Amino acid sequence: MADPALAPRFPLGGYRRTIGGIALAEPAGLALVSAAVPQGGDEDFAAALAGGFGAVRPGTGDSTPGDRHAARVLGMQPDQVFILFEPPDPDRAAETVAAALGSSAYVTDQSDSWAMLTVAGAGVRAALERICPLDLADEAFPAGRVARTVMEYLAVIILRDGTDSFLLMSPRSSARSFLHAVELSVANASE
Repeated sequence: MADPALAPRFPLGGYRRTIGGIALAEPAGLALVSAAVPQGGDEDFAAALAGGFGAVRPGTGDSTPGDRHAARVLGMQPDQVFILFEPPDPDRAAETVAAALGSSAYVTDQSDSWAMLTVAGAGVRAALERICPLDLADEAFPAGRVARTVMEYLAVIILRDGTDSFLLMSPRSSARSFLHAVELSVANASE
């Protein structure tokens, strides 16, 4: 009898490559869950987030680390955050967040909807500024900053997760086009 077990397929196939001094890699093991705060539930949500993930609720455009599951909470809009974390069970990411937050938020697993790509190394900003309309200078976009933007006409969420490191997320449906745009920009900046 055939083994019916399913294996996950990453949007970029586990991609890893270094171009010039810039490393591009698809991170493995990360989940992305949206948490929407009910009207009037700000205090309950902040308390649940602190209790469930050890994180402070970020303002829109900022992110905060948690002390559980390597979590980072992304402030996407006034009543919505994304929780980026390493779930104990990858097949139960939404359940992990729902258990941590209880009735203080409405949760939706976004993990399979986004292609993620870490872009890091000296010169990373020069490579990204070719395709990203945001000012990525230290003063304008410091570590921990997050924003929705476009790159080569594709929707992207950009998180600055280090001095010379960014995590980019783009819809899975255009993952290959997104990767091609980033690769080409990095290659051109490395010449």
